[in-house]
Amino acid sequence: MPQYTAPLNDISFVLHEVLKVTEQDIPGFDELEPELTSAILEEAGKLAANAYAPINLSGDQQGCKLVAGKVVVPDGFTEAYQELCEGGWPALDQPEEFGGQNLPTCFALSISELFASANHSLCMYSGLSHGATKAIYAHASDELKQTYLPKMVSGEWTGTMNLTEAHCGTDLGLMRTKAEQQDDGSYKVSGSKIFISSGDHEMTENIIHLVLAKIPGEPDGIKGVSLFIVPKYLVNADGSLGERNEVSVGSLEHKMGIHGNATCVLNYDDAVGYLVGEPNKGMQAMFTMMNEARIGTGMQGYCQASVAYQNAVEYAKDRLQGRAVTGAENPEGPADPIIVHPDVRRMLMDQKAFVEGARAFCLWCGVLEDKFNRNGDADAHGLLSLLTPVLKGFVTDKGYESATNAQQILGGHGYIEEWGMSQFVRDVRITMLYEGANGVQALDLVGRKLGAKGGKPAMAFGMMIKEFADSLEGDEQLSNLVAKPLMSALSDYQNACAYIMQYGAKDTNAALHGSSDFLHLMGHICLSYVLGLSAKAASDKLAANEGDTEFYQQKLNTVQHYISRHLPMTRMHLKRMQSGPDTVMSPSVESF
Repeated sequence: MPQYTAPLNDISFVLHEVLKVTEQDIPGFDELEPELTSAILEEAGKLAANAYAPINLSGDQQGCKLVAGKVVVPDGFTEAYQELCEGGWPALDQPEEFGGQNLPTCFALSISELFASANHSLCMYSGLSHGATKAIYAHASDELKQTYLPKMVSGEWTGTMNLTEAHCGTDLGLMRTKAEQQDDGSYKVSGSKIFISSGDHEMTENIIHLVLAKIPGEPDGIKGVSLFIVPKYLVNADGSLGERNEVSVGSLEHKMGIHGNATCVLNYDDAVGYLVGEPNKGMQAMFTMMNEARIGTGMQGYCQASVAYQNAVEYAKDRLQGRAVTGAENPEGPADPIIVHPDVRRMLMDQKAFVEGARAFCLWCGVLEDKFNRNGDADAHGLLSLLTPVLKGFVTDKGYESATNAQQILGGHGYIEEWGMSQFVRDVRITMLYEGANGVQALDLVGRKLGAKGGKPAMAFGMMIKEFADSLEGDEQLSNLVAKPLMSALSDYQNACAYIMQYGAKDTNAALHGSSDFLHLMGHICLSYVLGLSAKAASDKLAANEGDTEFYQQKLNTVQHYISRHLPMTRMHLKRMQSGPDTVMSPSVESF
């Protein structure tokens, strides 16, 4: 059975030595002292390892069932979720006025990593609720906030996001779900939504659905979409629950992975709904939830890679097969452990370097979000908007690749369900698809984010990389290890931007055929940048002879591995972009 151990030292290293959270001039960050964060992380790690992880494999095997119109979740899920709520974990970074603790987003993400790594499916129930509360808090009326947020913040009620319909996925302007206004100001919502994660269950008293729908007579297409709160049970004026609303589960999706999460077809039949914000502003409100979800999805990508890596390491240390080519390293045994073999070590180092870089990338994005939300920093918001599709797309692409490499290390056992590696691969695969498929993330990056605000965030990103590289000039080791490779990759980034600007204005396909390459080019730079920050932090500790020298030396080794073996891929992605769109766009449809 697979195991999970919370990587507390690695997370603390990123928070305190790489991102230096207590030194950030952001309200609330001064509270993130190492003693406090370590204590909270330790408790969350215990819950993740002792309550979430043990039911991950069984939850995958049991899955969810639809019985007499009600969803039955796997054994132990309800109890583990209740334990989460009793500990106050759903409220960690929620607003204090509704019962939250208002801790910074970057720290809340570090806590979420533990639960998402231990049990992806179970973590989704609370994760989607978190995004729903953010959307309601940002856009709903005070009356709706007072009605729904306190129990959503506490976890007593959960929330969902209802966008997709059977005939329209990304193109939401084609949706048919309608909402007709009533005399009392409420709406009657009718239609059907598919792929609704956590769409129904009995773990909580109520489920608050956020539903995109069109008001009859409003503009066609995406401009006529509005957002509505449609609760599973209506809420009385005194806060008690009333009658069941007209929303039902049509079926459960049969999926490749995340079997423990109830992915539902939901049918609305004149269900009572309440407008969130203004009419026809539904996408603006929903994007509050979706942008947060995209950061969370990026995190899920490296979380599954992380737990898969942990189990691959243990297997590689225990599995005896063959001898080291340089001579037996286990002479008393019949064979050496497979971790002695160079190709196994290559795969493990690829995984280790990716996970550590992706974690730092994700938490760095959390800091940028905090800068905007707590300081109103428009530059931080612009940079975060640019990086969000990179985080979501690159980290989930590479998270899937990393998990399959972990599976590869187990050989045939990796293909056998009870070893658990298959589940990690199947579970992480959805992260490349939901919250906007990764191809859409790449189109968004190149088609919209790159030129946003006159290209200011894209230029600021390049300047940030250059300034960091320049800061390492006086350190010969870090200059060679980090700065020079980063400057070479930055040149690839600048040439890629120039190619898009030069040819994209004449032929959109010239820009978009290489959009995924551009996303990956930026992804490698982002991971190398934050790993470069890690190298600087570790180097300073080693120079001062402080702390665990072996720990810091391992950090330097990991950085060296990623920058020397993965960062050079920026040149490959640039060349593929520069090859032009002809091989992609010139064949006729019939030739495929």
